[in-house]
This record gives sequence, structure tokens and C-alpha cells, in this order.
Amino acid sequence: MTARLRTPKLAEAIAGHIERLILEGVLRPGERLASERDLSEQLEVSRPSLRDALQILEERGLLAIGRDGTRVTQFLAPLTEPLAGLLNSNEQVTADYFEYREAVERKATALAAVRASDPERQAIRECLGEMQAAYDANDATREAEADIVLHRLIYGASHNLVILHVMRAFSEMLRRDIFFNRTQLFAIDEFREELLSQHKAIGEAVVGGDVAAAEEAALRHLVYTGQSVERFRRDEARTSLALRRLNRSTLISGG
Repeated sequence: MTARLRTPKLAEAIAGHIERLILEGVLRPGERLASERDLSEQLEVSRPSLRDALQILEERGLLAIGRDGTRVTQFLAPLTEPLAGLLNSNEQVTADYFEYREAVERKATALAAVRASDPERQAIRECLGEMQAAYDANDATREAEADIVLHRLIYGASHNLVILHVMRAFSEMLRRDIFFNRTQLFAIDEFREELLSQHKAIGEAVVGGDVAAAEEAALRHLVYTGQSVERFRRDEARTSLALRRLNRSTLISGG
């Protein structure tokens, strides 16, 4: 006897399509979806069916429906928020973070050099142009943001969905200075110049499809950044100690 296949309801099919867009990184955490009317026209479905689909995804924790519209949730937050608290309380974790990135990011960069599509390569070129413009403008905040954008473009161009989502979650923690203060680092001229050069090497290797050069550039970048963070923290600690010693008179009696 042949098993009878049940055709999924339209709302379930729509939900599956939107879920796939979230998985692929087309729709990203925190982004607001188009209006119900525009989205139904785009997907060529009725508004009631779309509304049912959005409710299905809200129940799955992938969407949040509110007065300001429908947004993709930070669906990895139940994992990353407790983790961020743990990591933020331990300075040793920064070294572990860079060690982890060395392993994953070298692979992501190598995959991107092989798998990146023409539009992705163009996006990387444009990001490198933004990095140069931010550097020329001496805008540390803009440089730090372009840094995150470039790495996220490479995660996407790796076409590995696990790398995409896990590393995007880590980059969000990085943006929040969980591991170290990025803006302070970008205020250091020597660091800024070297980082621009390293990012160009990574981006150009990916755009050029040079796997070996991409891996080497990624490793060099991460080792350098990790060492720079450690040196920065060491210098900060020494300065803090020196100030405490110089200002010790406030802690003792003058008698």
C-alpha cells in the first residue's frame, strides 16, 4: 500500500520559505521585514496566509511581531547572552577567542576564496573601499564597523551556514566590546595602518580566488590583532599601576 503524501498547508509552505531565507542569511537578526502588504505581493501570496505563516515563525522564536512591524529575532541570544556574561568576566578568554578564530576564520576565508560569487566579490571590493575612506577620514568608529562588515561578508561568501551564523553571533559580541575595546585600538595610528593593510590582503586574496594567500593573510591578521590586544592591555595595566603609586598619598596619613 502506497503511503499518501499530505500537501503542506500554504501557510506552512510560506513559513518554510521565510525560514530558509533566515537560515541562508538573506534575512538577518534584528532586521524588520517589509510590510505585510508588500511582503505578500513580493511572495505572491494572500495576506491571511502570510499572517498565519508569520505567526508560525513567531511561535518558533524566529520572528517577533509588534506594533512597529515584524522583525527577525536574535535567535541565538539564549546561547550568546549567558556566554557573553561568562566571557566578559575572564580576561584569559580573549586569547582563547583569537585561537578559536584562527581555526575557523582561516577555513572560512579559504572557502570564500573558492566559493564567493561575483556579487559577493564586488561587495568585498566595496567594503575595502569603505575601509580606505574611513582610514583617510581618521574615523575610528567607521573603521571598526567596516572591519565587522568585511569579516561578515567573508563568512557569507564561505557558503557554510554554520560558520555564517556562529561567527555572526561572535562578531555581534565583538561589536559590543565583550572581548576588548575595538574603538580604542583603532585610535592607535600604527594599529590602524597595519590593520588596513591586512584587511586589504585578506579581501584581495578572496576576490582573486587565491586560497593559500587568503589563509595566510587571515592567520597573520588574527595573530597580529591578538598580540596587539595583549600589548594594549599590558600597557594599560602598567599605566594604572603607575598612577596608583603616584597617587598613594591619598591613602595614607600625613602624620
